[in-house]
Amino acid sequence: MALFTDIALEARIAARSLADYVGGTGLRLGVTGLSRAGKTVFITALVDALTQAPKAASLGRRNNLPVFRVHAEGRLVRAFLEPQPDDAVPRFAYEDHLAALTGGDAGPDARHWPHSTRRISELRLTLEFESKIGWGKGTRSLTLDIVDYPGEWLLDLPLLDKTYAQWSAESLEAASSAARASLAADWRGFLTNIDPSAPAREDVARQAAEIFTAYLRACRADAYALSTLPPGRFLMPGDLEGSPALTFAPLPVTQTHKPGSLAAMMERRYEAYKTHVVRPFFRDHFARIDRQIVLVDALAALNSGPAAVRDLETAMTDVLMAFRAGRATLLSTLLRPRADRILFAATKADHLHHTSHDRLEAILRHLTGRAIARAEGVGARVDVIALAGVRATREAEVKHDGDLLEAIVGTPLADESLGGELFDGVREAAIFPGLLPADPRSVFRGEALGLPEGEADYRFVRFRPPLPQADASGARAPLPHIRLDRALEFLLGDKLS
Repeated sequence: MALFTDIALEARIAARSLADYVGGTGLRLGVTGLSRAGKTVFITALVDALTQAPKAASLGRRNNLPVFRVHAEGRLVRAFLEPQPDDAVPRFAYEDHLAALTGGDAGPDARHWPHSTRRISELRLTLEFESKIGWGKGTRSLTLDIVDYPGEWLLDLPLLDKTYAQWSAESLEAASSAARASLAADWRGFLTNIDPSAPAREDVARQAAEIFTAYLRACRADAYALSTLPPGRFLMPGDLEGSPALTFAPLPVTQTHKPGSLAAMMERRYEAYKTHVVRPFFRDHFARIDRQIVLVDALAALNSGPAAVRDLETAMTDVLMAFRAGRATLLSTLLRPRADRILFAATKADHLHHTSHDRLEAILRHLTGRAIARAEGVGARVDVIALAGVRATREAEVKHDGDLLEAIVGTPLADESLGGELFDGVREAAIFPGLLPADPRSVFRGEALGLPEGEADYRFVRFRPPLPQADASGARAPLPHIRLDRALEFLLGDKLS
């Protein structure tokens, strides 16, 4: 029965993909990134910018999206939200997230960054525009389905091709590396007292999963910012928390296990995780993505040193390996759509002066070099940019000891460790963030900020969202950004010509 259900589902997906391909009226945009990369903020800013753009143009406001050609040329008629199309997928809470960023009814003093993505969600936005080419000249529409999902889930896809023994061996090897050994001490110590061939016990399995998850959580902490942490649902369990599918952990095992043993139970639950968690995500959501943006918090890795940077490089390679990347054709769309444009975006560019933005892009391009070469080799277009979905700072020159320094000005988040009097979450401060290195290879050698390794932690200050601004009519102006328009042009521009 399950086989026929899967076939029917595949048929419906193929039919929808074919209709969208032939008509050119539908596009599924995947938005992902590892934890705290800014996915929720990016989507909220994107929808805010697009829905406000036509109205802004009619009122003669300054163009907030100059590189987005359909808007710059005055052809974007309107953009509006539609009801959620997939009944089984939660709707992206755009209105709640916008209220968080602006303060909503509570006023601007209540503004804060919205909560991070912890599960998949979706939002449908329709763009009406004036076409200037081809048979379809006149007013046309593009239905944009924005799919938001945690990047950690992508790192699970390679598990489909790994046995429990292979995954266990890789996890144990990673835990013994210099970057992780101290973080994994409790878990590795626990394993010394475990006999994989002993009879299966639920309390032992649960304890093993809890200690293993604590190790993964420690790796993800700001001070370490490590990225390659599958299984992704261990850190973002959602409605699976406490289920047997998440109650397993790596063990030092061989390929064969005694029936009824702890190792056999762990292997069975690992396979259940692949069957009931990883495969449905790939089949129902990921494999249907047409365009993809991968948001990367490279600054967090730079804060934490070369080990985090190398780990991020590995994660980005694994992320792109998961994509069925390549140019969309009629045949490939009949079989299953695949991403033909992928954008890697280094977020939080507003934490740097613009003179370092090119260097931030160069660092990300270097980190994703192997992944980009693979994607371009099969026909996908790939680009790299530095952006801020919501710009929380402005630039200024600050005089210090007779010299003019290029600084950024914003309201730092309250942080007692950085000085409670200045970083109180209320007052603005001018910050000199320093320059990123001209040679991106130096970030692997601990030279990102010209400081000895270990002294660069938390160099980049985190800021509150900006105060909402009003235009001449008194209405709220669109959220400020950095290069959101360039991202939109790359991801959507060819569909709006």
